[in-house]
Amino acid sequence: MREIYLDNSATTRVCPEAAQKALEIMTECYGNPSSLHTMGFRAEQELNTARKAVAGALSALPEEITFTSGGTEANNLAIFGGAWARRQHKRIVTTAIEHPSVLACMTQLEKEGWEVVYLRPDHFGRISPQQVEEAITPQTALVSIMAVNNEVGSILPIEAAARVIRRNKARTLLHVDAVQAFGKLPLKPGKIGVDLMTVSAHKIHGPKGAGALYIRKGVHIPARTLGGGQEKGMRSGTEALPAWCAFGAAVQALPSLSQEESAIRTLWKYCREGIAAIPDTVIQSPEDGLPYILNFSCGGVKAETMLHFLEERGIYVSSGSACAKGKASHVLEAMELPKQQALSSIRVSFSRENTLEDAQALVQAVEEGMKTLVRAKN
Repeated sequence: MREIYLDNSATTRVCPEAAQKALEIMTECYGNPSSLHTMGFRAEQELNTARKAVAGALSALPEEITFTSGGTEANNLAIFGGAWARRQHKRIVTTAIEHPSVLACMTQLEKEGWEVVYLRPDHFGRISPQQVEEAITPQTALVSIMAVNNEVGSILPIEAAARVIRRNKARTLLHVDAVQAFGKLPLKPGKIGVDLMTVSAHKIHGPKGAGALYIRKGVHIPARTLGGGQEKGMRSGTEALPAWCAFGAAVQALPSLSQEESAIRTLWKYCREGIAAIPDTVIQSPEDGLPYILNFSCGGVKAETMLHFLEERGIYVSSGSACAKGKASHVLEAMELPKQQALSSIRVSFSRENTLEDAQALVQAVEEGMKTLVRAKN
């Protein structure tokens, strides 16, 4: 049975370039970048190459990139660090549909006396520029808004947030969780006016355990991990060289964003139209969202039931964010979808490895599942 993997927003298969680079670093260039001998110098050069690759993808300077263990650590570093750096104003603006690694930070800051404003989305997971503009005041310390929602694919108005901050002439810091956007949308945080931006390797065919935080030159936030002073003192600990260099290799292997977007949109359009034509299904992703993600409801069929039906046919999808581990989606809840609709939601997410045949197989299987499972339920 052919394997059709359509859960790429959870993680992607590591590309050959990244896997080969990790093996090379582990078996050939295995020195510690902090060591003063030749092996250490070679390791440092490899790390510099990876840093330049990530920086180049963001049109940033290499010194603006701090490597981390992934998106969660980068989000924590940005939010707690940003809040501390602007602690004279204890007000933060975010959204109700952020990743759990952002929302958990907000919960902790609220316990510490911070006011957190959560912007609510519409029924397609969209946040309007007007909502952002009305929420940000000169007394706001930090704004943390994701670039793309990981469950429905809505694109959030980060440029509007940057404009308001500039207009207010405030010392407000702007953090963007760009984990789902990196490698899919053109990102230039310095040009936009973003101070802190989170990216991750395993969403772009790199390894798990590798991420990075862009920290705009001139922005200073405190470190949360202390020790030997690696990563310019921002993230002490021996560098995870195999993972970080593989991250750099995955970035270098990224195809043209426009060409890939066009190919992915073809799959997204086929699936969107095909699934929408199946009785009792409801598309929940916005038409103007990122085409890498398609979220839909299967009527009265529970998501877990449909997920396993598809898995039996070699098709792998998700019932929501992998980080939620099967719990009710806070994103769909914030979108105020009917409970039955939310509990029957499936997320399909594409990568450059997917084909039109994959999309055709998915639509056919969902149609079969809706007929079979609804009939069995009745």
